[in-house]
Amino acid sequence: MPFLLMGEGSVTVQAAGGAAGAAYEQRLTRLEEMAENARLASLGVNAGDNAWMLVCSALVLMMTAPGLILFYGGLVRGKNVLATMMHSLVLMGLVSMLWMVFGYSVAFAPGNAFMGNPLTYFMLNGVGGAPNPDYAATVPQETFMLFQMMFAIITPALISGAVAERIKFKGYVLFVLLWVTVVYFPLCHMVWGKGGYFNWALGGQLPVLDFAGGTVVHISSGVSALVCAILLGRRAGFGHEPMMPHNVVLSLIGTGLLWVGWFGFNAGSALTAGSLATSTFAATHFSAAAGALSWALVEWLHKGKPSVLGVASGMVAGLATITPASGFVTVPSAFLIGLAGGAVCYFAVTKLKARFAYDDSLDVFGVHGVGSCVGMLLLGGLASVVVNPAIATTFHANGAIVPLSGGWTQFGHQAVAVVFTAAFAAVATVILFKTVDTLVGLRVDGETESLGLDLTQHGERAYSE
Repeated sequence: MPFLLMGEGSVTVQAAGGAAGAAYEQRLTRLEEMAENARLASLGVNAGDNAWMLVCSALVLMMTAPGLILFYGGLVRGKNVLATMMHSLVLMGLVSMLWMVFGYSVAFAPGNAFMGNPLTYFMLNGVGGAPNPDYAATVPQETFMLFQMMFAIITPALISGAVAERIKFKGYVLFVLLWVTVVYFPLCHMVWGKGGYFNWALGGQLPVLDFAGGTVVHISSGVSALVCAILLGRRAGFGHEPMMPHNVVLSLIGTGLLWVGWFGFNAGSALTAGSLATSTFAATHFSAAAGALSWALVEWLHKGKPSVLGVASGMVAGLATITPASGFVTVPSAFLIGLAGGAVCYFAVTKLKARFAYDDSLDVFGVHGVGSCVGMLLLGGLASVVVNPAIATTFHANGAIVPLSGGWTQFGHQAVAVVFTAAFAAVATVILFKTVDTLVGLRVDGETESLGLDLTQHGERAYSE
């Protein structure tokens, strides 16, 4: 007969054998699972919400690798594909390290209106199985931390598309480490952290609606990408030599992965597996569809042919445009936002870029920056209390409830956030860029650029000759 040891929340087998032993093991495993579920329930953890948030965390990480890696990698020339992929890949390690040490604390610990205390959750101290009710009352704080970390990883990776094919790897690494610390972490606190200046739900001063990162992710990275592209200078031969994507198929695979991953990005920001997640999921999909159709139609009328990359770019534009609005608008409004995003981003990429002759290599500003500006502003007029009832009663000013549904007042709040984010990101990026360029240099020399970054920066080739 097996000898059972009963402990607090656990049961172990001292000795058992054969089929009987296997049966005991199964029963004991079920008992341990029941004990763990009871413990988590006592903390307020909902197993369904937690499972949903863990899946969404994986989906958002998938947006970086392999999504963005393939999307960006296919758009550059063959001699730079590995270097371009490396720009996203390395951030999965670097940003995770910073997030563990102090980034999560700066973003989500109590502090002032602009940043949290970096020592509160230093090295993730105190971030465990108990929920933080300020942010996600039904999942462990560790799950919330992981979900938000994936956002921190992909945001600076977006910037890499604007400087592809001509930036030193050493300079790039130092720049993004500083950029995430100076720009992303504080901006994340301002918009989503408790007491952050723009936080509409947790004691902010100016109520700004940004469900999943219009300001924090897309406008900040898009504007910073534009600044970096201008300061770094155009690629040799830009405007005079063809710089065709070396493998559109890779980019299309990446596009599909981004679309799928974006459901985790936006719907996961509901932080529960409830009806708001479903509404956000639907808004995300229909805006992406509208963006793809809108870009294709405008390009067809403008150039006579709809391109495959145009449809892919329109889809990404639709997703970037709906991101801030996804948890606040109806499906018809989301479709309208996607239509506007696809058309506006098309002209930003084709007309605005040509007019000012900057070399935003993979159109980060034209798609992500411009797209989310459009989404943030349209949200100001389309936010619906039917979709998200919390915006009708949560924000208080001078002891009175201030509804945040669509209207000119909320449009003004959204506009202030757009301008502030763009200005903050631009000024900080100029300072950081100049600092890093002085310390280690950022632009490769002409010979290095001609040979390609794969060989000169990493000693590898993507394809054998």
